[in-house]
Amino acid sequence: MPRRQGYALLIALVAGTAALAAAVAFTGSLLFSGTSTGTGTRPKEGAVPDPRSVARTPAAPAHSTGLWAATWTAAPVTGVPDSYNSSALNRRTVRNVVHTSIGGDAARITLSNAFGTRPLVMDRVTVNTRPVTFAGASTVTVAAGGQIVSDPVTVPVPADSDLVVTLRTPTAQGPVTVHERGHQTSYVDTAWGTRRTDGWRYLTAVEVHTRTAAGTIAVIGDSLTAGTGSSLDTNSRWPDVLADRLGGRYGVANAGIAGNRVLRDGRGVRASARFDRDVLDVAGVKTVVIALGINDVQQSPQETDPQRIADGLRSLTLRAHARGLRVVGATLMPYEGYATWTPRSNDVRERVNALIRAGGIFDSVIDFDAAARDPYRPTRLLPAYDSGDHLHLNDAGYRQLGSTVDLTTLVHEQPASDQL
Repeated sequence: MPRRQGYALLIALVAGTAALAAAVAFTGSLLFSGTSTGTGTRPKEGAVPDPRSVARTPAAPAHSTGLWAATWTAAPVTGVPDSYNSSALNRRTVRNVVHTSIGGDAARITLSNAFGTRPLVMDRVTVNTRPVTFAGASTVTVAAGGQIVSDPVTVPVPADSDLVVTLRTPTAQGPVTVHERGHQTSYVDTAWGTRRTDGWRYLTAVEVHTRTAAGTIAVIGDSLTAGTGSSLDTNSRWPDVLADRLGGRYGVANAGIAGNRVLRDGRGVRASARFDRDVLDVAGVKTVVIALGINDVQQSPQETDPQRIADGLRSLTLRAHARGLRVVGATLMPYEGYATWTPRSNDVRERVNALIRAGGIFDSVIDFDAAARDPYRPTRLLPAYDSGDHLHLNDAGYRQLGSTVDLTTLVHEQPASDQL
C-alpha cells in the first residue's frame, strides 16, 4: 500500500454507515469478551498520577492464539491549550492518522490525559470508522494525569498502512495532551471547518492482535528518532525504515521526542522518568533500542562529564534487563556547524561514544556516528545526509540509519526477507 495517504482516504473512512459500525461492535463484543482486568477499566479520579511516569496496564490476549503487540506509538510530550477553541464550547473531533508497522485482526488503543488538568471525556471513538468501547461503554472519562486502554475492536489492520483513529470530545477544553511535530498530517474538525495538524492528540498507542508477528521493538530517542528533518507524510524516520526491513515480523514502536535528554527534563520529561510508560510497558515488547544522549551534550546546560551520560544510559539498560528484555544502543552522531557546537562539547560526544563502543552499556551497539559522519571531516554529518541545520538528517540520512541496524542483534534471527 502506498505510504502517502490523501485526504480522500479520510472522507471515505468517515462515510462508513452507522449500521455496519453497530454490527461490528456487537460482533467484537462476542469475540473479545475474555479480555482480562486492566484493559478498558476506568481510572479512579480521586488520585492524580504523575504524568512523567504513568504506565499502562497490559492485558492478556483475547484469543487463545496470537498476541497483542504495539504497531504504533507516540510518546506524550506536553499539554497545550486548545488552539482551535472559540467563545462557545463546541464538540471537537480529532482524526489522528497513524502508520502501522505490523498488522492484525483486531485493535485496541490507548488514550492519554497525561498533561490534562481536568477529566477528559470522549463520547465517540472509532478505528477506521469501527466504534471503540471502554469497559463496554461508548463514552469514557480519562482522569487528569491518567491514561486508559480500550476494549478490543474487530477491525482488519494491514501492516505498513495508514490507520485513522477518530476521537470526539463533547467540550473543547485543554490542556490537550499532544505529541507535536509528528511529521504526519492529522485533522481537527472545528466550528470553522477542518484544519490540518502535524501533532497527535490524546492518542499514544495502537496495538493489534497478531498471529504472525513475534512482538514489538520499542525505540526511545530524541528528534533524530522522532524524525526531525524528514519529509511530511512519507514515513521516512529511521524506525519506519527499520519496520520495512523487518517485514511484519516485529512491530516498531517509536517513542522519540524532539529535545529529549537522558539526565534532565528538556522537551518532554527525561528518558529515565518516561522509560516505563513509553518503553517497558509497550505491548509485546521484546527488544529496546536506545538512541539518546546528544541533547545532554549540546543543549544548555551542557553535560560536561561523559561518564554521567554513559551511566544514565546503562541504568536504562539495567531496568530493561530486569524485565528480561534485550537492549541495543546507538552512538551519538556529529553536529559541527549547529549553533551549539563547540570543540569541548564534541570531545564529550566522542568520549561518550568511546564508552559505548567499549561495551558494558548495551547488549549490542548500532554505530550511527560511523554511518552518518563525513569521512573527510568526522565532526560533521555527511553533506548528503544533512537536512541543512547540521544536526538533523534528511530522508536519505534516516534511510541510512535504518539500513545500518543489524537485524540479528534485534531479534536473534535474520528474517526471511530484508526489504530495504
